[in-house]
Amino acid sequence: MERKSFLKSLLLGTIATPVVLSACDKEADTVTPTTNTSGTGADTTTGTDSGTCTVAPSETEGPFPTKSPASYVRSDITDGRTGYKLTAKITIGNINNSCAGLANAIVDIWHCDADGNYSEYGGSGMQSTNLQAVHFLRGRQVTDANGLVTFTTIFPGWYNGRATHMHVHIYNASGTSLKVTQIAFPEGSNSAVAAVNGYKKGLNGYTYNAKDNVFSDDSAGVEIATVTGDTTNGFKLAIKLNVAA
Repeated sequence: MERKSFLKSLLLGTIATPVVLSACDKEADTVTPTTNTSGTGADTTTGTDSGTCTVAPSETEGPFPTKSPASYVRSDITDGRTGYKLTAKITIGNINNSCAGLANAIVDIWHCDADGNYSEYGGSGMQSTNLQAVHFLRGRQVTDANGLVTFTTIFPGWYNGRATHMHVHIYNASGTSLKVTQIAFPEGSNSAVAAVNGYKKGLNGYTYNAKDNVFSDDSAGVEIATVTGDTTNGFKLAIKLNVAA
């Protein structure tokens, strides 16, 4: 299928939407992770990894997945939400092709705003702020020939029980789900997490990666992206997520 026709089909919502899961914890995963590049480093044009060909760990997409992801084919997902600018470069690799970039993969991302709230949800005990009528910080892109998608967004905030993170759902060109995973952020005194300092909330009560129920078993840092930049000029995130396609 030509790229123009494929993108048109996404806009029309012909790709099936994902199933909503009930919790924001870790799913069972049989993949043994290996080391992933993380922390502060030079800016890159694609996502980064350690050079090994390892499948990204599987994680839950709940409890706040995008309800109609095919409706949000866009690279700028800010949608009026305020916060420090974040440019996210995510590369999808295919382990069945020596982790070469996977072209025409569909990549959905979503994350909370600076206050720790998700669009499309709220008015309940899990999120008291009702944001059901808005759709910020959610988007879908199709990978280029190098397996790369780029999103313009804001640096995520945090909420109780979770470290700073982003959700990712990857499909093949036919709309078959290949992987649901999450992206963690480097931590420490010189990290972007420390620089943002939880926006208005600070980091008092923050759950760090080592205690997070999704990332706590990621001792090799496979899910931790490279994040560079500052609060004045904005931040840049890069990561490579490998799937079996």
